[in-house]
Amino acid sequence: MRRLWIIAAATFALDQITKLLVVQVAGLISRGTIDVFAPYVVFRMVWNRGVNFGLMAGDGALTKWILIGVALAISGWVLLWMRRERPNRWAMVSAGLLIGGALGNVVDRLIYGAVADFLNMSCCGLENPYSFNVADISIFAGALGLIVFTGRNKTA
Repeated sequence: MRRLWIIAAATFALDQITKLLVVQVAGLISRGTIDVFAPYVVFRMVWNRGVNFGLMAGDGALTKWILIGVALAISGWVLLWMRRERPNRWAMVSAGLLIGGALGNVVDRLIYGAVADFLNMSCCGLENPYSFNVADISIFAGALGLIVFTGRNKTA
């Protein structure tokens, strides 16, 4: 479980530090867009009040609290699952990524009322209209890792 907590804490810290540096220090909150290595990497400020890709977005406080509750419930369930099953190290890393990312987005909802998304990447003539953050990447990678590294006959 120690590995899970270390990965979760590191993921949470990386997410919050990048958001602080890009959104506040670099001024993305007021500038809206910063071309880092356009079009491949652009910082584009988006306040996501929903889940992935803005689904279930709503400005109401009820939506915010429901999404906070869901994130905390899923994190708690994954934590209990890992404690009960004691899977291999890669499953623990995956769980830490998911939990750390989920908690990073929960903090955003508590502080800002929405998740601060800012990473935007496009390539090869295809323009990506969506922005995301370190927490989103971690949640996705963690969920994928839990699918791959848990279950019967999975070895480290």
